[in-house]
Amino acid sequence: MSLKTRLQSNKILMAPGVYDGLSAALATDAGFEALYLSGAAVAYTRLGRPDIGLSTASEMADTMALIADRTPLPVIIDADTGFGNALNAQRTMRVYERAGASALQLEDQTYPKRCGHLADKALISSAEMVGKIAAMTDARASEDTLIIARTDAIAVEGFSAALDRAQTYIEAGADVLFIEAPQTRAQLETIGTQFSARIPLLANMVEGGATPITGANDLEEQGFSIVIFPGGIVRALARTAKDYYQSLLSSGSNKPFAERMFDFDGLNDVIGTKEQLERGARYGADE
Repeated sequence: MSLKTRLQSNKILMAPGVYDGLSAALATDAGFEALYLSGAAVAYTRLGRPDIGLSTASEMADTMALIADRTPLPVIIDADTGFGNALNAQRTMRVYERAGASALQLEDQTYPKRCGHLADKALISSAEMVGKIAAMTDARASEDTLIIARTDAIAVEGFSAALDRAQTYIEAGADVLFIEAPQTRAQLETIGTQFSARIPLLANMVEGGATPITGANDLEEQGFSIVIFPGGIVRALARTAKDYYQSLLSSGSNKPFAERMFDFDGLNDVIGTKEQLERGARYGADE
């Protein structure tokens, strides 16, 4: 089922954050229907750096291709600002689509951008954003590849201005609307009331971010169609990894941490080593 078809359902779509083939495989095995690849997660894991526009388009496309090779699920990919002007955004669409993305999320920040839940962001004009949406629409090879228009205007220009920008992006042809970092439940409810009958809405849940953490069922009742958890897996793994390394250094052994980790066979079961070896044997030459 394509992402476009899935969004015709009234049931909200949960898309957990992933950042490589392993996390994508684990999320797929858990039973999710779609995945989300954020620039933040790539910056955190590949660069060990914050989400301040350091991840490049090529790093994102490489990561997307590896994920697409590991899972059949549709992937929503963070396209940041399109990495420049409208022509850059157009090229980003072509590259990401070839890498296997099902939807590209484009935002109206200046370039380089920063995380939507960090302060001191700056925006391009609505007219420039409209041009980028149009450029990406013209460039996509399939109409099943969706354009998610994100505005960061709440933190910069205020909630009313964000609603105005959202209206403009819908008229420009966006397939999904993403108003980033609502600060209260009332703002979430207003977004749902004003736009849910016209376009699928995306909500972003960031632990410790500007938006009140709200469950998927609650968001569905408010009119949202997609909820993403872009960096949750990295925050969970970073906490576990920090504890693991401290335990190893202090004890000189993995034994104290054994109950919190897979052993050799356990990880091989998760990543399908036996199945891969059996598949490879089918193509081997006879002795």
